[in-house]
Amino acid sequence: MFSVRVSIGPLLGLSLLVAPTAAFAGAWTLDAGTGQAALIGTLSQADSVFDWKGNVVSAPRYTKFELQGLLEYGATDKLTLMFLPGFQHVDIDMPGSPNRTGLGYTEFGARYQFLSGPSWVFSGQATVRVPGTSDAGNPAAIGYTDVETDIRALFGYSFALGGMPAFINLEAAQRFRFGGPPDEFRFDATFGVRPAPNWLLLVQTFSVVSEGAGTGPIFTTSYDYHKLQLSVVYDLTPRWAIQFGGFTTFAGHNALQENGVLLGTWYKF
Repeated sequence: MFSVRVSIGPLLGLSLLVAPTAAFAGAWTLDAGTGQAALIGTLSQADSVFDWKGNVVSAPRYTKFELQGLLEYGATDKLTLMFLPGFQHVDIDMPGSPNRTGLGYTEFGARYQFLSGPSWVFSGQATVRVPGTSDAGNPAAIGYTDVETDIRALFGYSFALGGMPAFINLEAAQRFRFGGPPDEFRFDATFGVRPAPNWLLLVQTFSVVSEGAGTGPIFTTSYDYHKLQLSVVYDLTPRWAIQFGGFTTFAGHNALQENGVLLGTWYKF
């Protein structure tokens, strides 16, 4: 019998529910009639968790492969429509060897530019997230079975750093989760710099804090986790780009300590 030092049940759905990726537009909306599409694959694993004190302790190995799509289109200069389908495989090394392969969350929504200046922009974004499964009895599906809505404020600022184009993008979000999981506050931050015309270096953090413990037998504790992602984007042509990098969960409470890599491609049209 596998011995676990902390309860794994509440933690299975607390890895990143959407793979961390670089949002090229961020707070900025696309010009009317233009768009961008992306396909990002991530592979991550966790064999330890942060306990309620924030200490790292061992846990059954959790492995996830996720393929995240993105399609954005500028309906107007200030309104960008969004569609994000997802596919995933989750495998857990615990009695019964629970696993799941199928659709992850599919997200629909829009981003609207409220205010802007010569080098900054402030936008709002709203999306609805539709789960790909309703099988709450499968441990590998925990956290992926209920509809969610995400409301966020975004701020972007572009500037020059030592003569190199750079930007910061900040996003604060309220995630409403239906069913057993608790609602969440989320904060994402991105710093990007172009050391050469075809290269973009990205440093990103993704923070999630639950608002209470949720309901039901699974989500019995509050939690938080914080991820750091480093990636590089290389422009193959004016329209095509590739992205590669890695991420780690560097702090948290009652959450997986997850590490992973990502590889993706972007297309502008």
